[in-house]
Amino acid sequence: MPKYDYSCDKCGVFEVTQPITESPLEQCPYCGGNVKRLISSNVNIIFKGSGFYKTEYRSQDYIKKLKEEDKAKAPAKEKNKNQQSSTTAS
Repeated sequence: MPKYDYSCDKCGVFEVTQPITESPLEQCPYCGGNVKRLISSNVNIIFKGSGFYKTEYRSQDYIKKLKEEDKAKAPAKEKNKNQQSSTTAS
């Protein structure tokens, strides 16, 4: 759950953990005074793993199929490269 910063007219600044779906506080939970939710620079995002590319978390089956497709395409690329070099040499 995210933490939100609030400013109370009487108490000052405090932090509250609330669900995202919950409405902002209107009264201070400590003194009952008026509060405003502050724009917080506290971003609690945790990135797990060594990187964040979409290909890094693919299943082993997907990776295996991808490698097989690359192997199948390799001879066709080589053939096209040889054809282009022979036509430019003429």
